Amino acid sequence: MQRNMNNFKILFTYFFLFALLFSMWGCDLRLRPNEEDTTTESFEVKRYDRLQSLYLQTGDYSALQQMNTTYPIETRTLIENVLQLGSVDDPDINSKFLIFYQDTTLQAVIKEAETLYADMDDLNQQFQFAFDKLQTFFPDFQVPMVYAQIGALDQSVVVGNNTVGISLDKYLGADFRVYKRFYSEQQRESMTREYILPDCLLFYLISLYPLSDFENRDQADRDLHMAKAMWVVNSVLQKKIFNTQSILTVEKYMHKHPSTTMEKLLKEDHLDEMKKL
Repeated sequence: MQRNMNNFKILFTYFFLFALLFSMWGCDLRLRPNEEDTTTESFEVKRYDRLQSLYLQTGDYSALQQMNTTYPIETRTLIENVLQLGSVDDPDINSKFLIFYQDTTLQAVIKEAETLYADMDDLNQQFQFAFDKLQTFFPDFQVPMVYAQIGALDQSVVVGNNTVGISLDKYLGADFRVYKRFYSEQQRESMTREYILPDCLLFYLISLYPLSDFENRDQADRDLHMAKAMWVVNSVLQKKIFNTQSILTVEKYMHKHPSTTMEKLLKEDHLDEMKKL
């Protein structure tokens, strides 16, 4: 009887251990999907330009409807502020918008932009890297929604309420034939794919940390404030994308004040001291 009882205890122990291991294994199976669900979603530039291109080249009304429903703020900004065609509420604004882009130069720009930027995976990865870096240097940094559009060879980057619009028409390459009619060789050097990321970071940072009393500041103050943001972009990207005398002044200041963080550099003035360097 005693031996039977001992055998029973042994069997019970084995059964208990087996049940415990099985439950742990089962928990592991249940946890894995949740762990995958919490991974950070990769960054992606929104392709507003594709809807815009479809409407402007074919007159596809469904593309226009999607522009207005999915990207209402971006469409308003493009029509009213960038192109200055009038209010989006005007009854004939859609036809004005369509007719404006029938210009042969702008049609060439649209085709070149959609060919050159058919794939933007490289830019998505670059933005992801840069925003991750900025979040380490600026604790309260908010990643903006970045979208691509096609302007009219005017503004390169449009910054709104936590949004950044890339005008692809300004980044078609230094040798793009249309550019040679309107821009100098020096201007064309920065109208390339490589400048999209640094330009977006620069103007977004300037929007987050504007120069106080901008209208009443002299040009030296404005240049130095811009140079501070340029220095930050260079540091984040670990490349000397921007290179001006004012940036060298900021660099001297930062070497002299190693405890100054990037956030403090952009938040505080420092300009009078910088002018003395």
